Amino acid sequence: MTITLHAPSLKGEVKAIASKSEVHRLLICASLANTDTSIACSEINADIEATQKCLSALGADITYENGYFHVKPICRVPEEEITLLPGESGSTLRFLLPIVCGLGIKCRFIMEGRLSNRPLSPLKEVLEQNGAVITQEGNILYVSGKVHGGTFSIAGDVSSQFISGLLFMLSACGGTVTVTGQIHSLPYIEMTTAALSEFGCNVVKTKDVYEVPMTAPLLSPKTIDAKGDWSNAAFFITAGVIGKYPVKITDIDINSKQGDKAIINVLREAGAKIDIEENTVTAWPSTVFGTRIDASQIPDLVPILSIAAAVAVGQTVIYAAGRLRIKESDRLAAICHMLTGFGADCQETEDGLIINGTGKTVCNAGCCRMVCGNLTGGPDEVVRISSHNDHRIAMSAAIAATCCLKKTEISGAEAVNKSYPLFWEDYHTLTNKEEEK
Repeated sequence: MTITLHAPSLKGEVKAIASKSEVHRLLICASLANTDTSIACSEINADIEATQKCLSALGADITYENGYFHVKPICRVPEEEITLLPGESGSTLRFLLPIVCGLGIKCRFIMEGRLSNRPLSPLKEVLEQNGAVITQEGNILYVSGKVHGGTFSIAGDVSSQFISGLLFMLSACGGTVTVTGQIHSLPYIEMTTAALSEFGCNVVKTKDVYEVPMTAPLLSPKTIDAKGDWSNAAFFITAGVIGKYPVKITDIDINSKQGDKAIINVLREAGAKIDIEENTVTAWPSTVFGTRIDASQIPDLVPILSIAAAVAVGQTVIYAAGRLRIKESDRLAAICHMLTGFGADCQETEDGLIINGTGKTVCNAGCCRMVCGNLTGGPDEVVRISSHNDHRIAMSAAIAATCCLKKTEISGAEAVNKSYPLFWEDYHTLTNKEEEK
């Protein structure tokens, strides 16, 4: 699907969708619980559906209606080999792989897209050293054997999802996880421990060691809400900052453990005006300046932050983002290709990006001030951008189009279905209709 955008301006307010990161975790906990759980979740997406289907194949009974997941937990571990379909969801695969190993379930994961190329080491080796048998043939991952509780050691700089998967597994049998080296995406691990805590499993962290008490089954809270998604709200927050009009995001929890709420601090440090009142964030048109961004804890924000950097005053350096090369696309290459297509000045480094913004000094009646710039759109009449089958690239390109002087065509726009199926509907709702006339 190709979306055509005529340099729209966005204004108004939009409700934050449910956090897929939280929903993954809550569905897993509910499936391992002692009784039924209802999870309030205003919207679902392809990744959430992948987790739902996999848990159903494991024996949970999960239905979705009227904005709620109703989960009957796994009551019998399958004895026969089963097939699990994680789609392109790295979270689904990496969370459930340790769980099936801990339950001793023989299964095969059939992976789609780039998922089969994304790393499973060192998680695979840790599980194999403790009783699992894991082999990969193309896009199929075969799993058998059983892993028992105990002490596990794993590097923290590849994927926080590995650590979360081990924590879920150990909730059934007890044990510890020692993380070596720097821990990347720490807030996502904290989201996992928070979800486990809601279900009665209180993980204790001491320095780099997570001690997980045996809590089998987990204790259902009966009902629980999935909070608004900061990762996806970040796109419209940025749109308000670099656009002509304020944009308001409602139903977003400022006390959330989601790491991507850091979008507020990162943009504020660059000069943005952003107000927070109760569960509402209002992003105001601002002049933003180039800065240095450590992406080790916020890799998913890099695509949209690169758009703000492209129109900022001065140079932005994004570093510690090497893991973006193994996402749904090589995101560093995809971002650079996108920005270049919009006429921006962007260079890749080994683990990041260097972006020279188009912001400039404007003089009016003897008064000089700095303002954000526009994107020229390159030499062609129409800017043609590929999503690279990556939801975050598609949504970032849509926000970049609001600053572009030319018409923009985004191919592969359906990639947003992975995390935010309502994105284009919400985008249209925010489009300033007065300027369209």
